[in-house]
Amino acid sequence: MMAVHPSGYYAWCRNALSERARDDQRLLGLIKHAWLESGGVYGYRKIHQDLREAGEACGKHRVARLMRREGLRSQTGYRRRPGCYGGAPARVSPNHLDRRFEATAPNIVWVTDITYIRTYEGWLYLSVVIDLFSRQVVGWSMKSRMTTDLALDALLAAVWRRKPQGVVMVHSDQGSQFSSTDWQSFLKANQLVGSMSRRGNCHDNAVAESFFQLLKRERIKRRIYPTREAARSDVFDYIEMFYNPRRRHGTSDDLSPVEYERRYFQSLRGV
Repeated sequence: MMAVHPSGYYAWCRNALSERARDDQRLLGLIKHAWLESGGVYGYRKIHQDLREAGEACGKHRVARLMRREGLRSQTGYRRRPGCYGGAPARVSPNHLDRRFEATAPNIVWVTDITYIRTYEGWLYLSVVIDLFSRQVVGWSMKSRMTTDLALDALLAAVWRRKPQGVVMVHSDQGSQFSSTDWQSFLKANQLVGSMSRRGNCHDNAVAESFFQLLKRERIKRRIYPTREAARSDVFDYIEMFYNPRRRHGTSDDLSPVEYERRYFQSLRGV
């Protein structure tokens, strides 16, 4: 038998873990909470930022170690599809944007596009309008058919929500919805200038494509929708409850779109 005093043995039993190990357990609980709140999509960098914002003094490598030990991982992207990305210029509107995906203020450049969501009832089509300044989804619409009204409703929502005071560039692809007479008339009536990608070149509208990739990777691909209404509700939750107010973006100083704009307007008031 080892010469250990009984009181020392029982004290060791009560405090078997070191202070560092106990703090790791506490921190791991906060990490799991932040990871689950992100929908299981954040990696250690964004989790670390959430913890620092909450007042936790910890290093990102420590967060990475704890997440790796617990099997918590970010949602990773897909490979770029091989192929040629040239394409003929648009005839309706020139490519004014020309891949300049940064804006100096809100309501200078919006980008828009359409994607589809599979449900057991059939396809549900989603059109979004995104402000390039903060990457915020400022307008969106969902319908069972991919018509001009789908795109117009999203743009109308953006105009109603943002109420721009000056001219706004609206960039899209060359889809029939964006080439229609109704679309062009709406642009002229609301001080909006059209801009179009080259035909078949998704990289000319990379920000909208990137949003759809995030939406599908972080939410749609992880769900099965029995009805269009179920899909509609889940997409609404992703955009308005997670993406706009909470999801961090590297292009926005690792802030959410809403927070990035809030700080921008706050800085203007401070001048």
